[in-house]
Amino acid sequence: MKKTDLIRAFIPGGVLTPRDLKKIIGIARDLGNEVVHFGSRQDIMFPGDEVDQKKLDEEFGSIQTNYEWSGRRYQNIVTSYVAVDLMASTSWVTSGTYFNVLEYFDYRPRLKINITDPKQSLVPLFNGQLNFVASDHEDYWYLFVKFNSFGERQRWPVLVYSRDIGKIAAAIEEYYFRSEKESIASAKKLFEVINKKVGTNSRTIDTNLDYPSEPFPYYEGLNKMAGNKYWLGLYWRNNRYTISFLDKVCNLCEQTNCGRIIITPWKSFIVKDISEEDRSKWELLCGNNGINLRHSSLELNWHLPVLDDSALKLKKYLVDVFDRHDISTYGLTFSIKEPPVNLFTSVAILTQPSIRLFGKYDILKRYNVFYSKNFDPNEEYYIPFGMYVSKRNLPEVLMKLSRIYYEEMNKEKEDRIWEKQEGKTFLKTVFQCSDCMTTYDERYGEPKSGITEGIAFHELPGSYHCPVCEAPKSSFQEVEMDLGEEVSREF
Repeated sequence: MKKTDLIRAFIPGGVLTPRDLKKIIGIARDLGNEVVHFGSRQDIMFPGDEVDQKKLDEEFGSIQTNYEWSGRRYQNIVTSYVAVDLMASTSWVTSGTYFNVLEYFDYRPRLKINITDPKQSLVPLFNGQLNFVASDHEDYWYLFVKFNSFGERQRWPVLVYSRDIGKIAAAIEEYYFRSEKESIASAKKLFEVINKKVGTNSRTIDTNLDYPSEPFPYYEGLNKMAGNKYWLGLYWRNNRYTISFLDKVCNLCEQTNCGRIIITPWKSFIVKDISEEDRSKWELLCGNNGINLRHSSLELNWHLPVLDDSALKLKKYLVDVFDRHDISTYGLTFSIKEPPVNLFTSVAILTQPSIRLFGKYDILKRYNVFYSKNFDPNEEYYIPFGMYVSKRNLPEVLMKLSRIYYEEMNKEKEDRIWEKQEGKTFLKTVFQCSDCMTTYDERYGEPKSGITEGIAFHELPGSYHCPVCEAPKSSFQEVEMDLGEEVSREF
């Protein structure tokens, strides 16, 4: 089943009441489902083969929740509401701040919109197309625009007022979907167009955005929060949350006056404001249902596509190897993706297309490993570390990368040189697709396309195109990659 076959319930900001969650899982149950899935954009997904759309409209309408079926036309708004009271925050950003901003959206977004606090590190700042990030000035936000995965991230020329976020986003969308995409050359040009049409209360930018590069936080288990309260983070490694268990969670929320359930971008959820006297009830709920509350960070810091069993199996294999070698990955985040991608982890494992025998059997699976500059998942620049790595050698490559991270973390900040490695390096010239980062290396050729090893890129016909995203040959650029001592060998 593909993601486009799923019903997606849009949960603005990832925040919903127990009553609304009960209604949504009830809809899923009525369609014959036993589980639901959480998406990386804080939405809820479940299959729906035979759907009475009029009935769905009525049921979702009863809780004022938008949904989508068999398509990817609309997007959920992501916020860092989940981080409030759990980790560091900008002084003026509270739970109410997010609710106030969301109220000013009077349309259904088609672009990916993020509204975040730069002080927290649980919710990515820049993996949307319109990224509003809190400034030090109360009720004013930076806006960073990035319309495609591999375009340049650009800053809006002014700070945006909280009440203007909804109408600025709507105006940008109207222009974006009405105009030729190539005409949107820069954020400055777009600002000039929008500013003539929309009256706003903007503010001059007097300082660059400064966000701390904090290690990725632990987001599971019962944890203390302010006011002698607790928060509970729940994570299931297969992202298949049983409706029967979620129903019990909703019931206990209502019994213990926990008014909000918050979905994280890591396909988990959090319940806040659990009182000391109710703590044992939540522990009993988890115990009676066999819920593990203490997965290691090896398990928690991964981002996988929804319903991708091959990615889940690869993650399990890698985690098992790390565990056997007693490898820590605290502070790092990993993703397993197929290009083209929108990344927001510090380490990315991109799968290369398999070579198939007789059109049926996968005989070769290779992976490209990248890490974000400074190992900061909010950086937009990713550095190649290992190319064409086999599954068998992938753990070795990732363990070496983890060691580099910890070696640099032990240095003073000004002495860290993330991109450089001690010892011998191996530079290799390859050609990389500028649209999806797929590489062509003449050492391997492209057997799936009938191109044998040893064929130089300039010898390829003009009709050659990227095997992943079908970009033309002209989209490939010559790059020199430092493959590292371990990964330069032909695995």
